Amino acid sequence: MVGIAVVLGLLSGQVAQSAPPVPGRHQSAAAVSGNAGKHWIATWTAASVADSPSPVGPTSRPVFASGNHTLRQVVHISVGGTTLRVILSNTFGTMPLRIDAAHLAIRAKDAAFVPGSGRPLTFGGRPTTTIPSGAIMVSDPVNLEVSAFADLVIDVYLPDDQTKTTSPITNHSGARQTNYESTPGNYAGATDFPVAKAITSWFFLSGVEVMAERSVGTIVAFGDSITDGAASTVDANNRWPDYLARRLAAAGVSGFSVINAGIGGNRVMSEGGIGSTALARFDRDVLTRSGVTHVIVLEGINDIGRNRSLTVDELIGAHRQLVERAHARGITIIGGTLTPFEGTTIADYWTSNGETMRQAFNQWLRTSGVYDAVIDFEAAVRNPKQPTQMLAEYDSGDRLHPSDAGYQAMARAIDLNVFKP
Repeated sequence: MVGIAVVLGLLSGQVAQSAPPVPGRHQSAAAVSGNAGKHWIATWTAASVADSPSPVGPTSRPVFASGNHTLRQVVHISVGGTTLRVILSNTFGTMPLRIDAAHLAIRAKDAAFVPGSGRPLTFGGRPTTTIPSGAIMVSDPVNLEVSAFADLVIDVYLPDDQTKTTSPITNHSGARQTNYESTPGNYAGATDFPVAKAITSWFFLSGVEVMAERSVGTIVAFGDSITDGAASTVDANNRWPDYLARRLAAAGVSGFSVINAGIGGNRVMSEGGIGSTALARFDRDVLTRSGVTHVIVLEGINDIGRNRSLTVDELIGAHRQLVERAHARGITIIGGTLTPFEGTTIADYWTSNGETMRQAFNQWLRTSGVYDAVIDFEAAVRNPKQPTQMLAEYDSGDRLHPSDAGYQAMARAIDLNVFKP
């Protein structure tokens, strides 16, 4: 796989470059020595969207009190290691984004981190960076021994007032994770972090990578709110990709990280959803992630629920495009059947015509052989007495999104043999 720093640099025209080590900043040559024959893999990711600066419509902008604040954000990694780096993103920004300090540590509890685990992040050897509009920035590697399924805290000090900028803010609003904004000041790496407010979005974070053996690959869960874990318990990491990662580890199927590239409200091809369409974001959220060997696609419900003019042939054609693009990069691509949602509390979302389309799409997925493998998520959560509906014990309450138990059932439906050599 081509490294993410190289590929995203080509896409955006901007990427942090390696620099000579800076003594005392934990980015010495030792950060890369001893890693011969290894490669970078993604161990955590967030699929980003643009927070519109418009005063109308949904926005996450009010979480920012003003400028001169520090964000402390929690991420739950999949695979551990001893050499890590962080990717910050201004993908949707139309103006440069100033980062005057950044820091990485192992989380202890709430906003506190484990003493001695803190590492300042540098970019090309410098403690500050400015991310151009539309770009990402990859930190220098840091030496830090981190176990699998650890929580990390990533601090980003933002000197500029994000409430007044006209630039869209790159974020992931469906984090299902408590993060923190400080009182005024630079508190990057502070052992006593003064919390001004808690937030449940990730801002300007694109990914965390770890140096791993060449035999280790990355599985990307690519989809909409059901992959994003909507309605799952906050701070519990009970999305179906989380359950899958734990299943793989428990079963001894080593050699894989699992990252989540779900976006609530996302659509495969229909405009008007949240975030870029799946066709538009597939390169950014799948193909350019480091170490990707497999991708699981579960998407199309929002197209069916919101685009009345869509035909099943059009939806199938869009999925064929995803398969072709994955195969061109040597990636195994696995399709997931669309789960039932009759009776959903979302107004005008379910229709009999849409149900016919969902069933026709699932039948194509199961029988066509276009995808390398198929996961029958529908069969895992449907009510056998009313197959157009989700089983009550797996329903979060809105009859569309699974509960924690439903997400666990989805992960149990995955044949782990598809990931074995």
